[in-house]
Order: sequence, then C-alpha cells, then structure tokens
Amino acid sequence: MTEETKGLNKNATRMLTGFVMGTIALSCIMYGKLALLILLIFIIFSASKEYVKILEHKGFYPSLKVMTAAQLLIAIIAYYQRLDLVTVALTFCVIGAFMWVLFRGRQPYIANAATTVLGMIYCGWFPLHLIFLRNLSNERFSDGLGFVIMMFSAVLLTDIGCYYAGRHLGKHKLAPVVSPNKTIEGSIGGGICAIIGCIVIGYFIGLEWYMSATVGLLCTIFAQIGDLCESLIKRDAGVKDSGHSLPGHGGFLDRTDSFIFTIPVMYYFTKHFIFSNDIITGLIHFIKGIF
Repeated sequence: MTEETKGLNKNATRMLTGFVMGTIALSCIMYGKLALLILLIFIIFSASKEYVKILEHKGFYPSLKVMTAAQLLIAIIAYYQRLDLVTVALTFCVIGAFMWVLFRGRQPYIANAATTVLGMIYCGWFPLHLIFLRNLSNERFSDGLGFVIMMFSAVLLTDIGCYYAGRHLGKHKLAPVVSPNKTIEGSIGGGICAIIGCIVIGYFIGLEWYMSATVGLLCTIFAQIGDLCESLIKRDAGVKDSGHSLPGHGGFLDRTDSFIFTIPVMYYFTKHFIFSNDIITGLIHFIKGIF
C-alpha cells in the first residue's frame, strides 16, 4: 500500500468517524433532556479515563473512581437544573478526594489529590454546563438550542479556519513550545470564520449582529485556549494523543478540548448578557461565574 493510499484511507476514516460522532451529538442535543445527559456522561467518563492515563505518564495517580462518583453526582444535579447545589456537591467532592488520598492513596499524595479535583472540574463540571445552556429560556427565546448550535458551529469553524489560514498564510508561531504547528495567522483566520458564522446563525435565531459577533469572538478565543491547554498537558506528559478510541481522531479529549472552556463561558455569557436586560449586572455575574 502506497503512502498516498494510506493517507486517503486515513482521511476517509477520519471523515466517517467525524460524521458518526456529529450525527449522534446533534441528535442528543436536539432532543435534549435524558439523551443529552447520557451522551455527556459517556463522553465525560471516556475523557476522564484518558486524563488519568495521561497523568500516569507524569507519575501522578488521580483516582478515576472518585472522579467518576463526583461527576455523576454533579451530572444529576445539572439534569435537575439545581445550580445552587453544585457548590455544595463540589465541596464534598473535594473533601472526598483528600479522604481517598488519606486512606487509599499513594505518593505523591498532594499531587494526586489535586489532579483528582482538577479532573472532576476539567473533565466533568465544565462540559456539564452544556445542560444548563441547552435549557436556558425566557420570553424571547424558548430554549437554548440555537445558542448551542451557534457555539458548536463557532468551534468547528475555528478549527477549519485555523487549519486553512495557517496552512496557506501561517508564518509566525502562536505557541511554539506547546504546539509548534499553530500560527498567529491561523488563529486570526479561525477567529474570522467563527465570527462570520455566528453572525449568520444569529440572524436566523433573531440575535443582534454585535451580540452574535461577540459570541463568535468568545468562542474562538476559548476554543483555541482549550486546544492549547490540552496540548500543554499532553506535551508535559510526553504523549502525542490522549487515546485511540476514535479512529482517525485520537481520543475523546483530543476531540473535545476546544469545547471544555468554551461551554461554560458560552453559558455564563448567554445567561447574563443575552438573557438578561441589565448589562452591568450581567458583567458582574459573568465575571463571578468565571472566577
């Protein structure tokens, strides 16, 4: 088999896997409710397994069992829209992580407890904001479906724009130590594609163009930050891909890294700026939601 044939087969596998993943994800998002919860739990558990394996290369041993238990608890809370209980749940989950280190853990104790807590939030709590975003509603918008589609489109357009702009125009490295192939020109190209895409989608869902453009800007910024952060984790651990679960794509973390930071940012911005009439109050709540 020639190199050209191998390349074509790899691209075909990648496209087929992407089509299947996209169809399943879109169907669950459109239906919402229990289907979306099941999809998120599956992705979160798969990503958490990859997260643990990556950190084991660095000599850290976070507890997958503690992470999974915490994430399931938070997922149930998210499903029932009890955002007020999340801080309570996270508090006891952090305590649980330290109790696990105290009675069942191994060295390095503090690092293992810290990476367990980080895994709860990074692989679990952040993606679960998608449930809250999907269920947003007010007198103007019946649900948050349009904003979920806008966010997903912005992230995908960012990836496409970064790739083609970087390939044809890229000259200046964006983060040479973390991801040598990414360029500033590619980053800008991805941002332009995301903003234009959001303005178009915003027109159809009845959102002002400047708010749509802001959504596109936020999505492209945090999508690229999420991508770079996952690259940082993998590079620090000395691994190329997070896993091999998705043919042609690597692991679940490789496919969801751009969404991990984008989802919560999109939720807080949509809730406090688009669904709220008070911009100043929205800004305060938005900043509090991030930090």
